[in-house]
Amino acid sequence: MRWEGNRESDNVEDRRGGGGGGGGFGFGGRSIGIGTVILALIGSWVFGVNPLTMLNLLSGGGGPVPQVQQGPAPAPPASDRQAKFVSTVLADTEDVWGKLFSAQNASYERPKLVLFSGSTPTACGTGQSAAGPFYCPGDKKVYIDLSFYRLMQERFKVSGEFAQAYVIAHEVGHHVQHLTGVSDQVENARRRGSEREGNAMSVRLELQADCYAGVWAFHANQARSILEQGDIESALNAATAIGDDTLQRQSQGQVVPDSFTHGTSAQRVRWFKRGVETGDAAQCDTFKTRQL
Repeated sequence: MRWEGNRESDNVEDRRGGGGGGGGFGFGGRSIGIGTVILALIGSWVFGVNPLTMLNLLSGGGGPVPQVQQGPAPAPPASDRQAKFVSTVLADTEDVWGKLFSAQNASYERPKLVLFSGSTPTACGTGQSAAGPFYCPGDKKVYIDLSFYRLMQERFKVSGEFAQAYVIAHEVGHHVQHLTGVSDQVENARRRGSEREGNAMSVRLELQADCYAGVWAFHANQARSILEQGDIESALNAATAIGDDTLQRQSQGQVVPDSFTHGTSAQRVRWFKRGVETGDAAQCDTFKTRQL
């Protein structure tokens, strides 16, 4: 991925060394990060319990989350290459979505990206590294512990900077959903429906965020030629590795479609490809299509 020399965002807070979540890579009515899924898989293997039980424990089991006030954190040091990378990717999403919103006579509110290690307070509760990257609508911030990228490579055998950028673009996709009111509509519908219906809505929300990540890639490449050979494949590998069916098959040897909250590997690949091939956010309406 070509990114060096491009603009870096100044909307990055560095809380590393100091002490979650909202829609991340959801479980039931609560969203969690993809790292929590990984931790649940490991726990299920070690303790011999159902990974869905582990997920429920790790995601807090429901209940209200406290609102917190967090002061501004410093920007990351200029010498930190990985922080420079995520700052550049964030800037790229700002440029793309700013133009797309402007084309619809709307104003794009840029989200903050918070770098942390271990845990950090958020408006959605305490964010944990185990939750992986996540978006909190309460404070409109994307949170990431950069050690997650090492976990991607070691656990899922997914490498490449564009695959890492896809993770950030997916979370920014949740921010776009928040700004457009989609997230609130889904959350209200989940409260009224059954767990099965809530899971189905969560799948559509996550697949739309995947599609939005593809839309970003399309426009960023048109404007700045960021893509190199193998980049799209690395992102597709990441989408495949975190499909609900793939994770369930690895952890429990069987697939339970009614418990899906993010979509199958094939669905995640399909919707990311739709975004990256069309560049049209209107093509990402997962809520009006019958066939995901």
